[in-house]
Amino acid sequence: MTHPRSSLPVSTSGRLAAAALVTVAGLLAAAPASSAAPDRTGAATAGARVLAAPDIPIGNVKAHLTQFQSIATANGGSRAHGRTGYKASVDYVKARLDAAGFTTTVQEFTTSGSTGYNLVADWPGGDPNQVLMAGAHLDSVSSGAGINDNGSGSAAVLETALAVSRAQLRPARHLRFAWWGAEELGLVGSKHYVNNLPAADRARVSGYINLDMAGSPNPGYFVYDDDPAIEKVFKDWYAGIGVPTEIETEGDGRSDHASFKNAGIPVGGLFTGAGRTKTAAQAAKWGGTSGQAFDRCYHSSCDTTANINDTALDRNSDALAHAIWTLGTAEPVPPGESYENAADVAVPDNGAAVTSALTVSGRTGNAPAALRAGVDIKHTWRGDLVVDLLAPDGTAYRLKDSSSSDSADNVVATYTVDASAEPANGTWRLRVQDVAAQDTGYVDSWKLTF
Repeated sequence: MTHPRSSLPVSTSGRLAAAALVTVAGLLAAAPASSAAPDRTGAATAGARVLAAPDIPIGNVKAHLTQFQSIATANGGSRAHGRTGYKASVDYVKARLDAAGFTTTVQEFTTSGSTGYNLVADWPGGDPNQVLMAGAHLDSVSSGAGINDNGSGSAAVLETALAVSRAQLRPARHLRFAWWGAEELGLVGSKHYVNNLPAADRARVSGYINLDMAGSPNPGYFVYDDDPAIEKVFKDWYAGIGVPTEIETEGDGRSDHASFKNAGIPVGGLFTGAGRTKTAAQAAKWGGTSGQAFDRCYHSSCDTTANINDTALDRNSDALAHAIWTLGTAEPVPPGESYENAADVAVPDNGAAVTSALTVSGRTGNAPAALRAGVDIKHTWRGDLVVDLLAPDGTAYRLKDSSSSDSADNVVATYTVDASAEPANGTWRLRVQDVAAQDTGYVDSWKLTF
């Protein structure tokens, strides 16, 4: 995981394909109303065929960590970008995947005067228009072997991919696994990958799952709260084994999922904590030691194989496999009908609210309890914006509050609203207000999916 920073702004280059611009609860990519475009469902739905995931052997996951430790020890104690230990780590993972039947690609980039490498592995089969990805950064900081940060996530993703091979899984969606370089230098590898994907290929990625620090020695059980469908899969799995979870906040925006999220791709993931201190309440529900960091060896030379909690690593590996099997094998359900307004509406700087309207007609009854409002607002400081959905009777549903700390650009997201009390037909409005000075933008497009 990268060092903390005040912001990680990533500019969206051009207008992406419409299906890539919305993060849909349930990973449903809203298609134009006249289109029969495929559903980008990522969640198990009623009547869907979902295969049970296998147990991921913790011994196998730890064997990968032993290899990463050996690689670091043989290469100056580090697996950092630009070091021989990083390239040796890539070679190790690639060899395992090649032998298991994956198609692997090594993508090169240059940063800080050195060549970096991303490793991407595709499993044959599945719908190429619905690509489910899971990934982890493979590099360490220069001061240590990086076994928890992030050998743990890398090993869990690797062993889950190998479990796909052992099962000879025939998923409904195409499965892609990835290991990123130079994450510790500012998400460089994952940004390079996303930014170099053609818009059409970006639109085919239905979801990205990130594992960064999956075996902290004084662990917490944190779930990313970005995409509701991925979040629910992880929360439900943990609830099923009686382990409470919390929303991940310590590393929000500081790991590779941010590169995908800022491109409008649904993201989720798992985390066991870094340098923050475990509270007494957290120790009461998870065990461990209150008043101590989740990982006292975060970004330090003591981040070795001795710096791993086996139980946490085992649980997160199994949870990842559950998500891949659940999201990857669920058969799509028919998409809902969408209504879109693609006319630009300027949002005045620190000014009055503006609205963009669309009319829904020809439907019966009320709107659904999971009405999806997909929003694409171009703006140079998204934290300035307050966004509401207005029902035909004027009832306001808050989609987004302003936040002085939210410094990224653009609002590209899909929000789920319980609009079951509202008649479906009528004129719905998106209301946007810029409540702070100096930054400007406009409503690019928005849509409702019933």
